[in-house]
Amino acid sequence: MARRLGNDSYARSQRRRGRRSLMVVSIFLLVMVTVAGTGIWLASGSQTAGPDRQEISSSQNDKKPEGPESSSQKPEDQQPVDPQAEALRQAQALAEQNCTGAAPQLNDPANWEKDAKELLQRLIEDPAYAEMGMTLSARENFPYLIAVNRAASTVTVFKADSEGQYSIPYQAMVCSGGSDTPLGYWHAPVRYDWRLLYGPCYGQYATRIWDSYLFHSVPYYSQHKDDLEYDEFNKLGTLASLGCIRLQVVDVKWIFDNCPLETPVVIYDDADNPGPMGKPGTIATDPADTEKRGWDPTDPDPANPWDDKFRSGTAIRSEEAWEDYHAAVESGEFDVTVTPTDLQGWSTDSAQVGTRG
Repeated sequence: MARRLGNDSYARSQRRRGRRSLMVVSIFLLVMVTVAGTGIWLASGSQTAGPDRQEISSSQNDKKPEGPESSSQKPEDQQPVDPQAEALRQAQALAEQNCTGAAPQLNDPANWEKDAKELLQRLIEDPAYAEMGMTLSARENFPYLIAVNRAASTVTVFKADSEGQYSIPYQAMVCSGGSDTPLGYWHAPVRYDWRLLYGPCYGQYATRIWDSYLFHSVPYYSQHKDDLEYDEFNKLGTLASLGCIRLQVVDVKWIFDNCPLETPVVIYDDADNPGPMGKPGTIATDPADTEKRGWDPTDPDPANPWDDKFRSGTAIRSEEAWEDYHAAVESGEFDVTVTPTDLQGWSTDSAQVGTRG
């Protein structure tokens, strides 16, 4: 009996031990299954989230600082560009680029053609000009009409339109005439690369308008390109001559190069309105600068000590005129008529009596 009880006790002990072992194994298996499931979920989650994280990181790395031209602004937030305002802005920038003296008085390009037609119509209806035979009908091989506003010291060049009438503003140039400059309508009969003027003095690229009145550069003391009357150059844009029309070298050279003899020229007065394009500004020379004062800043001569940027002068040009100017320079056509340098090597002091050509 005692032995059976001992055997029973031993059996119960073995059964309890077996249940504990089974419980431990079950718990262990449960933990393993849980860990395995968690690993699978983490692995799956990381694969899904990876590209998103990479995309965000890439987006952050590519982001640029915002500024006036930032592309981060939404299209619907951007203000549309006003073509008329942009055209005026660009024309103003070009008109101002070489001005170190008087600032330009630029008119809105959107109004150039309308104002041109009004001005020219008013002139041909004036009995004084009608009596001199003024017409707006362009003759063949005469692409330009040159209009000089004596009172406003501005020359405006007009092209013929599709109907053969001078009405399209091409370019405007600052000038100096004088109280004796005659009003009227003529056809330019002759031209000279250098011309003796009253004084005596000399002018480059002279084109006769009528009688003794010419287009020409600001006068030189002598027939040398470093001998400019620099004080007279600083008077461009005002009445300063004895009657001729003075211009920057680049502008008077343009007339010399591009306007055939017999090109029509009209001279009129309108102090309140310089012309449909406006009045160009000026370049100021420094009388104390002995190296540069004797040169017209716009002279295309390679020996000119002025910076090349001044070669285009201060004319207000239409888009077509700018294209024509650059094409002539780049092709070398502009250089064909550049007068010989023939430097004298000094510039006369303006304390000496100059000329009034």
